[in-house]
Amino acid sequence: MKLRKDKWTRKTLGEISTIVMGQSPPSSTYNEVGDGLPFFQGKTEFTDKYPVAVKWCSKPNKIAEPNDILITVRAPVGATNIANQKCCIGRGIAAIRSKESNDFILTFLQSVEKELSLKGTGTIFGGISGKVLIELPISLPPLEEQKQIAALFQSIETAMEQVDGQVKNLHQLKHKLLRDLFSEKQEFGNHLKAKDFETVKFEKIAINISERVEPKKTELATYVGLEHLDADNLKIERTGTPDDVIGTKLKIYKGDIIFGKRRAYLRKVAVSHFDGIASAHSMILRANEKNIEKDFLPYFMQSDTFMSRAVQISEGSLSPTIKNKTLAVQEFILPKKEKQKELISVFNQFDTTIEQLKQQRTTLKNLKQKLLNEILG
Repeated sequence: MKLRKDKWTRKTLGEISTIVMGQSPPSSTYNEVGDGLPFFQGKTEFTDKYPVAVKWCSKPNKIAEPNDILITVRAPVGATNIANQKCCIGRGIAAIRSKESNDFILTFLQSVEKELSLKGTGTIFGGISGKVLIELPISLPPLEEQKQIAALFQSIETAMEQVDGQVKNLHQLKHKLLRDLFSEKQEFGNHLKAKDFETVKFEKIAINISERVEPKKTELATYVGLEHLDADNLKIERTGTPDDVIGTKLKIYKGDIIFGKRRAYLRKVAVSHFDGIASAHSMILRANEKNIEKDFLPYFMQSDTFMSRAVQISEGSLSPTIKNKTLAVQEFILPKKEKQKELISVFNQFDTTIEQLKQQRTTLKNLKQKLLNEILG
């Protein structure tokens, strides 16, 4: 792409756009009949939407029109989206109605997201004012170049969306296979029949490890809390340090399984790839290799069969938690050990492919940021 930057003009966002700052309805209107327009309050991904009162929503300074660019002006600052219909906007959102190429302005705003977030003020809900948006400088190419630049970044976004779709489909297929494998059918395609399954108590296949550690007295450098685990992901993507926490924790060794016994419906189970310490709200488990293949146990614990049982036996209303002794006596129907290795290879392939796709998405995201910096920086 050949750009004629000598033809670009320097403007402010306010000079080329109408900017509408949202407002939030008074609490007295929350129970009034809505007019059917979605209301965006300003949370991540613009998912916090609901109908609001007709009278309150009728004022133009609270309305975004179709194709307006929506941008969050309170934490998180700088997230963008396009309004696909007329909607009301709360104080966490601004609507930008540009005279230039909408796609280019959206691309420009994505390039300055970090810059805008640093301009946020306030302690609880850091945010930016309309003045910040109005005075935001922008280098404006000729319209034809705007379209070319926008098309380039849209192609990267499309590729990222396709990768996301593939990851989603693989997750769904994997969980369907897990669901079928541990169902009452006791069969798995042409590979397994009823004779290849057996009923076992959980205590026969998993050993509960309850070694305790004081964070301030340990030389271990890695801490895993439930907040570091992602639903339906056996890989630990984030960690903390012992300095982050107080109180006695559980010691984990490389290869141990960390299971979120508190609020089991969050489906948090992962395999540690390091020695460290873990939250006391987790359960540390190790495969009893006499009765189960070490790498098969995590996949079983990912299944709907295990997770549903975990939810059923949880105790407590506010923070339902599983007792070790209750889980230990639960009975499950599993493939016999001699049949597990070939199943492990199947599910390993799913995880490997999903990880490759995630890396591909990261590469695309980094490419996008690099091009944003080079072209619009």
